Amino acid sequence: MSREAVQKTRSLRERDADTIAEIARLRFSPLSLIGGRGSRLIEEGGREILDLSASAGSASLGYGHPAVVEAVTEATRDMAGASLLLYPNENAVSLAETLLAVTPGEGARKVWFGHSGSDANDCAVRVLQAATGRSRFISFIGSYHGNLSGSMAVSGHTAMTHTLPRPGLVLLPYPEPFRPRFTADAVLDMLDYQFETTCPPHQVAAVFIEPLMSDGGLIVPPPGFLKALADRCRRHGIRIVVDEVKVGLGRSGLMHCFEHEGLAPDMVVLGKGLGGGLPLSAVVGPREIMDHAPAFALQTTAGNPVTTAAGRAVVETVARERLWERAARVGQVFSDGLRALAERHEIIGDVRGRGLAVGVDLVADRESRAPVPVSTTAKVIYRGYELGAAFSYVGLKGNVLEFTPPLTLTEAEALEGVAIVDRALADVAAGRVSDEAVAPFMMW
Repeated sequence: MSREAVQKTRSLRERDADTIAEIARLRFSPLSLIGGRGSRLIEEGGREILDLSASAGSASLGYGHPAVVEAVTEATRDMAGASLLLYPNENAVSLAETLLAVTPGEGARKVWFGHSGSDANDCAVRVLQAATGRSRFISFIGSYHGNLSGSMAVSGHTAMTHTLPRPGLVLLPYPEPFRPRFTADAVLDMLDYQFETTCPPHQVAAVFIEPLMSDGGLIVPPPGFLKALADRCRRHGIRIVVDEVKVGLGRSGLMHCFEHEGLAPDMVVLGKGLGGGLPLSAVVGPREIMDHAPAFALQTTAGNPVTTAAGRAVVETVARERLWERAARVGQVFSDGLRALAERHEIIGDVRGRGLAVGVDLVADRESRAPVPVSTTAKVIYRGYELGAAFSYVGLKGNVLEFTPPLTLTEAEALEGVAIVDRALADVAAGRVSDEAVAPFMMW
């Protein structure tokens, strides 16, 4: 039997399990895709699914957006090389100019391009250490800055305990208003004590900050906390790196999420939605850091004219259509709808986030705020898939439903999503999803 004939007899999910490495997979449901348009994914068999995830935030303009299609088609038809490291190309240089124009910052700055938030944060770690001569960093418990050796080494998520932090890393608790085990003042006191004792500040190159802690549970920091943290660090010459990979470029209700916090970062890291679904990341930083040494952080196809054409289309569309305003408006409709569900579902402990980055914290008990088992969260997501919506979960205990839909989501689609979540919660409470059904999908 030919390979084509064998493929026709087996599902895409079966072929995926046989061919795609386990280390490269993170599956939350049986969803297997053959296409997509707008805010809809098309699964094998032709059913359309409302995408409330945007492929983990990457499809910032949804699927098949005309601006992205036109830009990529034109860039591919008349392709100006395939490598920024050897030759400049118009799309890469123009995108860099645009990012410098729309990203607040002082002094002369430059842009580095990569393929993902992982490699962008990895680059930031390497070049900051080399340029400053300081080898230590500060980040947070619950943070996720990527899955390469350098970016993993400054992360603090429970899903990454397979890789040890880099030597000298200071991991601070991220103050969580819903479960205030550590107040903002307590965390700042911890940092002061570290500076006084085991971590002389002159050894620290930078602090990595998520202005909205994404994979740690969609946690909105207490007002003023991140600004106070940054001010402390800056007094010691410690650079401020803001990781906007998941929540930047309009998603939070402003162009940059750090603008909610009054931060003035030295470096801004972008990824996911920057490429509109294509692999593209960027670091915007001070010229004296970014020009530390020639050929210091090379990737052959980074900044190529096709992916940067997509990036130009994304940033220009977000700016032209002021999609951060739409994210704020539609996100409010979506969040309000989810909060209203708490009147019927005791499992909802908290609904939080900014714009179209929304988390629903599921609890076993509202008084204690104890998180539900991850199997319960997985059941809600599985049932949501059966009902026609795709979303995922985050959090140190895997108990937070995460919603990061395309910025082009409509109010009607937001309300459709709320209705699906409503029914999914009711069906899980009624025992309509088995432990066996979700066992293959608790991977994070």
